[in-house]
Amino acid sequence: MADVQSLIRKNVRNLKPYSSARDEFKGTASVWLDANENPNNNGLNRYPDPLQKKLKERISKLKSVPTKNIFLGNGSDEAIDLLFRGFCEPGKDKALICSPTYGMYQVSADINDVEVIDVPLTSDWQLNTKSIQKHFAEPNLKLIFICSPNNPTGNSMNKEDVLALVSAFNGLVIIDEAYIDFSEVTSLSTELEKYNNLVILQTLSKAWGLAGIRLGMAFANTEIIDVLNRIKPPYNINQLTQEVALKELAYEEKFQVEADAIILERKRLKNELQPLKNVLGIYPSDANFLLVRFANPKEIYAVLSSKGIVVRDRSNVVEGCLRITVGTEKENALLIKGLKKLEP
Repeated sequence: MADVQSLIRKNVRNLKPYSSARDEFKGTASVWLDANENPNNNGLNRYPDPLQKKLKERISKLKSVPTKNIFLGNGSDEAIDLLFRGFCEPGKDKALICSPTYGMYQVSADINDVEVIDVPLTSDWQLNTKSIQKHFAEPNLKLIFICSPNNPTGNSMNKEDVLALVSAFNGLVIIDEAYIDFSEVTSLSTELEKYNNLVILQTLSKAWGLAGIRLGMAFANTEIIDVLNRIKPPYNINQLTQEVALKELAYEEKFQVEADAIILERKRLKNELQPLKNVLGIYPSDANFLLVRFANPKEIYAVLSSKGIVVRDRSNVVEGCLRITVGTEKENALLIKGLKKLEP
């Protein structure tokens, strides 16, 4: 078991967090004169629930994670930033990533003046566990970020490799599961009771189709959740986001139908792409996108863009590759039509 308290920055351990008016009041109220709000009711004149109680209760039922182990943020990016701010001393501590991977780990590290150790994935996009473990002796290594299913490669990491690292590491291991709902691999949130240094990130932006409300989740033990809550801004999840999320999370069957449809369309899109002469390879995907290697990616990207079809050029991260999100059947048909016109 990791000593989580020793990992927390000293100033954060000693921090007296901001206490909102809603935090301090206990009981039932009929007149609110405590928070300098506009008293004229328009549905949004009051501050939102800072504890997000109803929303956490709903997510707890869906994810089988106790509410005490849930942190909600403005997208997973807020949780990523807070992990750096809560556990890494600027200019002193380090974090480890495994490229190619989600770019915000590096950006957040740079913002917080935290050195990043990059241990690239193996040739089949799996964790190089031996190389990663060589860095465990470094006293200032605090965080390891693992994206699974990985962005931009689309594959899931071997569960045994991930848990071996969690078991052996004295810092925090953060598993970013933004695309887990498109995968047959089960979430590692089921392992939270066994490992007090494990953090799971998920989001409503992908399979739930709620990217516009910016709601991300972190699941971890209470010591870690307490740190995130202590340093987050007050009222970090706005009222509109909470209302929309509660409404949409009630339609679990609709969510599953849409997720299954995207998975089916992913397979169909792959089958359409494979015969194209410009396509040199398509990597296996557990996400809602395909990483495709092209003979001339820059040219294809430019031509598709000129036709109003936007894909992601990842050739600077993975040689020769474009990342293509699985769209609707109609959108994917337009993509294939555009690519066929570029055939030699």
